[in-house]
Order: sequence, then C-alpha cells, then structure tokens
Amino acid sequence: MLDGKKTLFSGMQATGNLTLGNYLGALKNWVSIADEYQTFYSVVDMHSITVRQDPAELRKRARTLLTLYIAAGLDPEKNCIYYQSHVSGHAELAWILNCFTYMGELSRMTQFKDKAAKHADNINAGLFTYPVLMAADILLYQADVVPVGIDQKQHLEITRDIAMRFNSVYGDVFTIPEVYIGKSGAKIMSLQDPSKKMSKSDENPNGSIYLMDDPDTIIRKCKRAVTDSEAVVRYREEQPGIKNLIDIYCACLDKIPAEAEREFDGKGYGEFKAAVGEAVVSVLKPLQDRFADLTKNKDYLDSVIKNNAEKAAYFSNKTLRKVQKKVGFPERIR
Repeated sequence: MLDGKKTLFSGMQATGNLTLGNYLGALKNWVSIADEYQTFYSVVDMHSITVRQDPAELRKRARTLLTLYIAAGLDPEKNCIYYQSHVSGHAELAWILNCFTYMGELSRMTQFKDKAAKHADNINAGLFTYPVLMAADILLYQADVVPVGIDQKQHLEITRDIAMRFNSVYGDVFTIPEVYIGKSGAKIMSLQDPSKKMSKSDENPNGSIYLMDDPDTIIRKCKRAVTDSEAVVRYREEQPGIKNLIDIYCACLDKIPAEAEREFDGKGYGEFKAAVGEAVVSVLKPLQDRFADLTKNKDYLDSVIKNNAEKAAYFSNKTLRKVQKKVGFPERIR
C-alpha cells in the first residue's frame, strides 16, 4: 500500500489496434478509478513477443498505446504509465518465480493451449511461461487489486498460488492480489458476430471499431452491424446483435438499457444504428483529438516515458531486492 492507497496494476499488449471494446471495457474504467488507487499501467511489450513481431511495428504500436493511455485521460503525473521492457525487474523477478512454478500448473493454462493451437509453428517457452511473467508484473508492485477479464482470470489465480507458495517458504514477502471488483466495464461484442468479443485480431474489419477510425468509418460499421428480423429495439438475449448495440450506445452515453428501449420504441433499426454510430463518434472524437496533439509533442512523450520508467523501477526494485535477499542472492555492493 502506497501513500495510504491500495495499489492497482494492469496493462495491455502492444499488438494490434485498440478497439472500442478495449476502451469501454477497460481503459475508460482505468480513468474513472485513477484517484482511488496508486496505479501502475504498463504497456506489456515483453508479453507481445511470444508471437513473432516486426520490430519497427512493435516499437510504433508500443508508443501509440502509451499515447492512447494519456489521450484517454490517464494523467502520467498521477498514474505510472510505462513500458514493461524498460523495467528490468519484470524479467528478473519472472526468473525467480519460474523456480516456484510447476510445469503441471502452466500446462493447464487454457490461453497457452489456445495460442499454441493458433501458432503451432512457434510454441516457444515464453508462451508456456507467459503466466509467470504476468505474475511478476503484478507482484513486483505489491498490487492489491488487478482488473482482469475472464480470459485472464486463470492467470491471476496462478499468480496468487505462486505468491502464497513463496510466502509459505520465506514469510510475508508478496501481497496476495485480488480481482478488482468495481463498476464492471461494458462487454462489447463483435459487430459481425455478437457471440464473440470485439477483438484487435478480428479478421473481419467490420467486426471491430478501432479507436482511430474516422467518423464515416464508425457510422458505416454500425450500419453494417448484424441484427435480426424482429425490427424492435429490445435488450434481450434472443437479440444478441441489438443487445450489443444497446450496450455500446449506453456505455457511450452513460445510459441504461431501459432508457435506450424507450428512446427507440417504434423506431427502425436504421435510425437506431445511426444513433449508435453518432454516440461512438462523440466519445472517440475528443480522444482522437488529444492523441493527435500528443503525437506532435515528442519531447513531452519522451519525458513521460523516461520519468515513469524511473518511477516504476524505484518501486519495483524495493520488492526485487527483498526477494533476491530472501532466496540467497549475494548483496550488491553500492
């Protein structure tokens, strides 16, 4: 616990382009809780290389992602926003935690199985030990809470297991993190297949709205969204396409589904889809404008990257040195 506040850690991978789902489901919530916690928000570029990346593209996407964090409203003076690869403690702690993690635990990780199936030609050790690096990310800052989606919940569980195992041997070293329970972010589904989550890696470009999409593209994608033949705007499981559009509309305008149902009672899908598109544009336009301003200010971004890396290293080193001492590594001569 720092400055009397609980500590929160989270991060996103520097791969693909962030979608509206990433913003409404996570990033928007990060901004809303920024004052409640001591926060560390990482661009987890080390995780990204479990799948082969083009080096120049990875650097570009990492900087874009960090800039988007700020453009979305995260103040880098209040939130530690940094590149994972700029803080060596992540890799150092991950190695130690590898020695406290069992092969059987890692082999049961569903995300490893999924990614191994998708990348059969590159089933590398990093893909297998990905959850250990994630554990290091979290435990390095003694995080009390971690906001995670369903696909990452298993990784938080193994993080807790590793931390408790280490503590049982060496005493009270790590804070045992809990799942962040707060206002849940909107779960945004694909516009073309509402049974699947909106994804950065969707092969159908009409399935996802990207944060940098221009207004015409956003409205066009909303108009092309899959619906049904019932022709009524109702928030129910039997109409997954309409339900998803209502979720998007309400998340953008801070409304509840019942309000959207009343507003569009007796109106057609065309009018509703157009309104959803306009709502998305109204939310993303300020973010896009702020992003454009930030990218013009290279010196400012560079100072944020440098200062926040130093801040992250300061806090991470406190944990890392304690862990190194506990396992018996020789003290460093200063």
